[in-house]
Amino acid sequence: MSDGELLVKEKEIVVPGEELARGLGFLPSKGTYRNGESIRANRLGLVEIDGKVIKLVSLSGCYLPKAGDVIITQVFDITFSGWRLDTATAYPAMLGMKDATSDYINRGADLTSYFKLGDYLVVKIINVTSQNLIDVTLKGPGLRKLQGGRIFKVNPNKVPRIIGKQGSMVSMIKLATNCKIIVGQNGLIWIEGTPQEEKVAVDTILMIEREAHKSGLTDRVKAYLEKETGKVIENNPPVQR
Repeated sequence: MSDGELLVKEKEIVVPGEELARGLGFLPSKGTYRNGESIRANRLGLVEIDGKVIKLVSLSGCYLPKAGDVIITQVFDITFSGWRLDTATAYPAMLGMKDATSDYINRGADLTSYFKLGDYLVVKIINVTSQNLIDVTLKGPGLRKLQGGRIFKVNPNKVPRIIGKQGSMVSMIKLATNCKIIVGQNGLIWIEGTPQEEKVAVDTILMIEREAHKSGLTDRVKAYLEKETGKVIENNPPVQR
């Protein structure tokens, strides 16, 4: 039994306590645990198998901020030292002046000349404390204030499926619809295109959110986009940054 026995399939939905593999040949990862020679699920989730590593993608629950994540936020307060941002979670983020701009800002300057209440910003989390205080930065590729377009929310646990492996799924949507799309790890998505292009892109993303747990999803998304746009889509489209 050294090689182990896999008892579930890729993208299968499992429940807490369900046995996923038997033997020491498989390794538990996120959402799973070892119990003797068994690997079991500790949550409701979607099975992902990477070689000998088994993990679960949660199908429910809220977003838990972590360093390195890129999220979409909204300014809801301005202080002497920076901007407080709504992260679409129970915890706000703080954008300090040094992480917002390279400009020298005089103490007491009007910070609304940079970002106003209600502005949406794409930021990167640089630190989360044990008290869930979140520090973010605007310095980095793709991080910026959002202008135009529209923003909508999806279940943050479905974000990996919407993005796809190495960005493949969201790239297919971008190519088919000609829309600019930014997917925040917190479940907020920004999209910009013509009204018709945006509608097709949003409908496609909501379809992925609904059917994230089903197999054959990529083929159904491809067929839907081809039907709605009249385009022929490559099976492995180049990833759009």
